[in-house]
Amino acid sequence: MLRALGYGSDVHIYVASGEIYGGEDTLAPLKVLFPNFHTKETVSSKEELAPFLKFSSRMAAIDFIVCDGSDAFVANNNGNMAKILAGRRRYFGHKRTIRPNAKQLYPLFMKRGNISWGAFSSEVRIIQKGYMGEPMEIMPGRGEFHANPAACICEKTSRNSLVKSSSRSNQEPVNDTVIGKAIGKPPYPVYTDEEVDGSDTEDDPTGRGETIDAEADDDSVVRREDSELEEILSD
Repeated sequence: MLRALGYGSDVHIYVASGEIYGGEDTLAPLKVLFPNFHTKETVSSKEELAPFLKFSSRMAAIDFIVCDGSDAFVANNNGNMAKILAGRRRYFGHKRTIRPNAKQLYPLFMKRGNISWGAFSSEVRIIQKGYMGEPMEIMPGRGEFHANPAACICEKTSRNSLVKSSSRSNQEPVNDTVIGKAIGKPPYPVYTDEEVDGSDTEDDPTGRGETIDAEADDDSVVRREDSELEEILSD
């Protein structure tokens, strides 16, 4: 794919990876096409890598820094590191970031031996359109949250203010009388705290606001029974 996209044998290739599945046998075809092949182990000495060897996250950070500063980055998977690198490179100037269109490249590679190199290279270039990290034009108002953020938040605020003002002007006028009827007096009486406190005196026709003492009535009943008992005993 890289050769079909125009990358020659003089290009330097840095493979950002841990242990490759298949080892040297897997990398042999790539090294034939691109002899300038590099990894962390080839671009640094053992002494330089010694502080990082025991930490996989630090080793991944080295790969991240190299890939971020490269002229072109090719992702062979859809992992988190590839997504972060693609987003960062896009944000800082849309640097060349190649994402293989595997769904369409697969059938093309399967018939590679039956077509000429010119036809193969042309097909690869057509298939990879839109997968090379170039800016994508989108319709206004779509996809702004997920991708292609504005360079400054002020560009969004001015646009949003225009949208809000136009939406307000298109709304129908609101009738205040209708709202007043909707939120008019409730069907049940509402009393204030003062009215509740004075409700006992208003119900009393004498206006004295007398209260009934239950304990006092109990005492009078007990006293009446005691007097009757004394009269019986005296008789």
